[in-house]
Amino acid sequence: MPANNILVGVVGPCGSGKSTLVAALQKYGFACRHIAQEHSYVKDMWKRITNPDVLVFLQASFRVCTKRRQLDWDESDYDEQQHRLAYALQYANIVIDTDQLSPQDVVQCVLEYLKKI
Repeated sequence: MPANNILVGVVGPCGSGKSTLVAALQKYGFACRHIAQEHSYVKDMWKRITNPDVLVFLQASFRVCTKRRQLDWDESDYDEQQHRLAYALQYANIVIDTDQLSPQDVVQCVLEYLKKI
């Protein structure tokens, strides 16, 4: 699939699979940005810094994020990330809950979406 100069931005909480997805999409020739929106108080940082053609939101539960990244945080930290991500979630072109998906499943979901645009 040709990338067609599409810039893909990826947001989501820590441990949702952003880095893994970006690396995989880059192998397919897509320009991608891992946007650390979950760490910013600027609600539209994703747009100001990257302004992607497609915004992908990867969602994962507190339990899954903590397990994947072996994070030493509590649920209030996760909730704060969700709060910081709310605006990006509202404007995301595609939202994928990664809890039950393999990394390749997530990549396939995004590639299927990108084929349609």
